[in-house]
Amino acid sequence: MSAQTPPAKSDTSAPRRLTPPDIRARKGAEPLVCLTAYDAPTARLLDPHCDVLLVGDSVGMVVHGLPNTIPVTLDMMIMHGQAVMRGAARALVVVDMPFGSYEASREQAFDNAVRVLRETGAQAVKLESGVYIADTIRYLAERGVPVMAHVGLRPQAALSEGGFKAKGRDEAERARVLDEAKAADQAGAFAMVVEGVAEDLAVEITRAVRIPTIGIGASAACDGQILVTPDMLGLFDWTPRFVKRYADLKGLTEEAVKAYARDVRARDFPGPDEVYRIKPK
Repeated sequence: MSAQTPPAKSDTSAPRRLTPPDIRARKGAEPLVCLTAYDAPTARLLDPHCDVLLVGDSVGMVVHGLPNTIPVTLDMMIMHGQAVMRGAARALVVVDMPFGSYEASREQAFDNAVRVLRETGAQAVKLESGVYIADTIRYLAERGVPVMAHVGLRPQAALSEGGFKAKGRDEAERARVLDEAKAADQAGAFAMVVEGVAEDLAVEITRAVRIPTIGIGASAACDGQILVTPDMLGLFDWTPRFVKRYADLKGLTEEAVKAYARDVRARDFPGPDEVYRIKPK
């Protein structure tokens, strides 16, 4: 920059994006509002109202029509992460690390997490729990990669566990989930998703860890809540029992498409207001 060139002014009108320390500081305070996002237009709509937007590997099921999250690739997550970042200006954006992208070693997890952050511009990654995960979280956190943990029901373990089943209904399983939550907290995660666990276990986890818990099928006592956005908007015939439908976009979409088809077949669309005309001389 030459001596005559004034320094660029920062855009003071742009909202300040939330950071992992901001989210961590919300422990025990106003509940965190979190939803999933997979594209720019949706992210733009959700952003003013949400603290966290999760680019979940649920994208494989709700967008790509896959039977579970196992086939989701790192490239898919990066593509959707880039789209969400184009639409979000305020919310913290977290990208799921897909199955097979972090389990082999700490080094594999670090390399892939860095690629996700570098290529999307997102602020954090999320890893599902397991007996091995605390060491990986610590390795990433020590190297500057913000990590959101995920305990309880693990969608990426659906094949080995025989489907999507709630956790913490017997003492042995409760102890395992609680131990994983404590280990993730101590390893340096800045927040954790608690999915599909018995309500009292979610309460116990929330009290036991120092970081915010974000419930999905857990408890209102968690430090925040998250839902899969197409589920809460009513885009599908079926939703899990823990989902509250806040709209019926499936019904509205069907009615809109029926009306469009009716107008096209009747040659009522396009009408006078939807066509171009030659300008008069």
